[in-house]
Amino acid sequence: YGDEHQDRTPGPQCRSSSNTCSSNLASVCIVQKRDTEKMYAMKYMNKQQCIERDEVRNVFRELEILQEIEHVFLVNLWYSFQDEEDMFMVVDLLLGGDLRYHLQQNVQFSEDAVRLYLCEMALALDYLRSQHIIHRDVKPDNILLDEHAHVHFCCFVLFKHNCWEVFMTSNHVSDVFAAPEIFQSFISGGTGYAFEVDWWSLGVTAFEVLRGWVRNEHVIVFPYQNLNFTMSVQYSPAWPKDLVSLLRKTVQPGQTWNEETMRLVEKPRGKKRKSSESE
Repeated sequence: YGDEHQDRTPGPQCRSSSNTCSSNLASVCIVQKRDTEKMYAMKYMNKQQCIERDEVRNVFRELEILQEIEHVFLVNLWYSFQDEEDMFMVVDLLLGGDLRYHLQQNVQFSEDAVRLYLCEMALALDYLRSQHIIHRDVKPDNILLDEHAHVHFCCFVLFKHNCWEVFMTSNHVSDVFAAPEIFQSFISGGTGYAFEVDWWSLGVTAFEVLRGWVRNEHVIVFPYQNLNFTMSVQYSPAWPKDLVSLLRKTVQPGQTWNEETMRLVEKPRGKKRKSSESE
């Protein structure tokens, strides 16, 4: 690879391994940097398909934001480049799978693990908030585990505020985990939404991880509450009271993101990770 975030074809500086996953627009493979032998994930998108599907603006917006952020609990961008046919983004390689996969495999996460994940996810979202960025798609599918079982957000549906007070309206969200403010903005126009929508989605995600996966049941638990701004969620009496209290706070409509809420998930703030390699 060439300089970080520079537009370069991969050429002889890297070698590609097996394809790991693909979607309608992008594919992801594992690659290795030849001089350091460090492994990365590389996302690549065909330019012509991006044009045909009117996704060029979204791709460049994603790239612009990823170039500006870095955090220990995010999937970070290391390089970007292009050739005549494709655009490439090289990011952290995380091989632990996403939380949705583990839930579907009936993995039972301990209360301590859920607390840890809450802390790590809250720190990542708080960092994004400090950069005036809303994630907007917090859900188990977008939370990846590394080899040490720490969580990292994929950040491919980010939106950056132009200023602190701006409220957004957008339909690019996942309905099961979406906050009430988002539903209201769809149904009645509403007043838009801000950073607090991520806090709600974090609470729903933590609830599902703590409870364990039940086929299709999560579809029933929250959407009606979202639409009506009411709460009738059943918390297990076996769960620790402090954890239930935290979950209740995160899934309150209109929950404000403040210092009191952040203190509930502790705050040993993670340092931004910088590479020791000579890139």
